[in-house]
Amino acid sequence: MSTSSTGVVVLLGAPLGNPEDASPRVAAELARADIIAAEDTRRLQRLLGELGVTTSARVTSYFEANESGRTQMLIEQLYDGKRVAVITDGGMPSVSDPGFRLVRAAIDAGIPVTCTPGPSAVTTALALSGLPCDRFCFEGFAPRKDGERRRQFGALARERRTMVFFESPRRIADTLRAMADAFGPEREAALCRELTKTHEQVRRGGLSALAEGAEEDPPRGEITLVVAGWSGPDPQDATPEAMAAAVAELEAAGEDRKAAMKEVAARFGVSRRDVYNATINPD
Repeated sequence: MSTSSTGVVVLLGAPLGNPEDASPRVAAELARADIIAAEDTRRLQRLLGELGVTTSARVTSYFEANESGRTQMLIEQLYDGKRVAVITDGGMPSVSDPGFRLVRAAIDAGIPVTCTPGPSAVTTALALSGLPCDRFCFEGFAPRKDGERRRQFGALARERRTMVFFESPRRIADTLRAMADAFGPEREAALCRELTKTHEQVRRGGLSALAEGAEEDPPRGEITLVVAGWSGPDPQDATPEAMAAAVAELEAAGEDRKAAMKEVAARFGVSRRDVYNATINPD
């Protein structure tokens, strides 16, 4: 049991799939905790068994649907000096997983928060992608609604850093198609699924090719998508003359005008309307 006047929140980096990735500190904190707030209590029990950990902690579910309401209960326990361990199905709490609300509430209440680092799907996928890792941004899950998704990808079209997303198998094909429209069909990407698990797989290629593959052979399991940043010209180079010339060059090579405009828009990081105006109505 905790002996300090107030408790402490301990964020545990959980294995993505392979229990051997759990650190000795994770096992020690699970055994030491007064309360374990778990995204999935059944997975927690399985992990405890795999790690050979026996705990007398009170186990409570803590996931997206109940996180808001359960946070206050945990804060009250922390005021009573309890040590609260937070663990998700895999990876780090708070990173597109439960935990942020409790961290914020604990900080506001002056309660200590610490972390036991562990596996991360974001950096694991980034390292496996073969794409630049020196600068990257994490974008979480893309919006589910088509219009919101298109607006977000449009805003990211000129992002030069490598981008990392989470996505559901049910939506991955639509997301890849939307990305291909916004970023260009040849933009390099890596679709990483079931990282560290038995059926781990990394599919690499252009966004359009990955979208076709996702439609023909739908990927299963948890997906982390890594997309190369924009490497096109600076915005000041996207002059009407330059865009019109690029469209003309593609048409001369046998591409139809609509496809040429779409490719040029992705190349310059502008909307297709901008390319249309430069090509059809330059004045």
